[in-house]
Amino acid sequence: MDRPIVACVLAGGTGSRLYPASRSDRPKQFLSFVGGRSLLARTMDRTAFADERYVLTRDSFAEAIHEHAPEAGVLVEPAGKDTGPALVYAAWRLRHRFEVEPVLVCLPSDHYVADDAVFSRRLERAAEIAVETDGLVTMGVEPTRPATGYGYISPAGDDGDTGTDSALSGGTETDDYAAIDRFTEKPRRETATRLIESGAYWNAGIFAWTPSALLREAAESPLAPLVDALEEGNPDQGFEAIDAVSVDYAIMEQTADAYVTPLSVGWDDLGTWDAVGRVLDGNDGENEVVAGDVLSIDAADNVVAAPDAHVSLLEVEELLVVAFDDRILVGPRGASQRIRTIVERLREHNAF
Repeated sequence: MDRPIVACVLAGGTGSRLYPASRSDRPKQFLSFVGGRSLLARTMDRTAFADERYVLTRDSFAEAIHEHAPEAGVLVEPAGKDTGPALVYAAWRLRHRFEVEPVLVCLPSDHYVADDAVFSRRLERAAEIAVETDGLVTMGVEPTRPATGYGYISPAGDDGDTGTDSALSGGTETDDYAAIDRFTEKPRRETATRLIESGAYWNAGIFAWTPSALLREAAESPLAPLVDALEEGNPDQGFEAIDAVSVDYAIMEQTADAYVTPLSVGWDDLGTWDAVGRVLDGNDGENEVVAGDVLSIDAADNVVAAPDAHVSLLEVEELLVVAFDDRILVGPRGASQRIRTIVERLREHNAF
């Protein structure tokens, strides 16, 4: 490809669902759950193919980025307003850095990937598709279960309908993407099962586009005031003018120029303790031990993360037991998404 590829890694969130390991001054992208390297550092390893790499973050994290990604440039977003404004801002900042407009591959910093080499090749292919289509490309993970915590992407078929007869049914690099029929956000289990049966993919939040393509579509979206302000050279004013919104909701679900390409590799979003326990090392055969010394007696299917403590489990099942510093969290595994509620309460008292 005759365009430079620029990787843009999003690392501005705190990861509230991984409380108490993740705190306001210790976001999850800086944490290391296995192998001694942080989630951000491992993500940067997967983008080594790119011509340049940047980390998009908030001001309070910017200095620490260099410890985990010394090879990367740092972009500081004016305010934390979700992925929509962040990615539009990054596109505006990066579009004129090369003689030829680059292609951006944008990805979160907190994912698990089973095969980095396969993942990198698919990212490069997504960049090629972005140039071929002049559109917005997202990567769809082939589901392994009817997960209710993920969004789903339904590709359009050759006849415009959704289903397994879509353009993704081929196996060559000329038929490995399709237009997107629709997005479905965090469905019920029954709906998730039907979506998988119809050929839908998990929405991984991994994208490829040229800056001009994203800014073109953003100008016709709720982020138009931000685009206008950026063109006037006033990003602070632009962020003040818009509400927090995801790039999926603001742009991807609205545009007619969105495409999906499959990511056929073991993948998980390490956004909850349930996910961390599911994919990382330390399974003792009955419980998923992320960190710590655990004695288990007639206990099963629990996730334990307590690096500095001994935990004894007695006749309990499907619990989260997490202890970091002076904080302890105990709850059912099925409630891992609700840990944000705890964090919201703590923030009210400046205790997060």
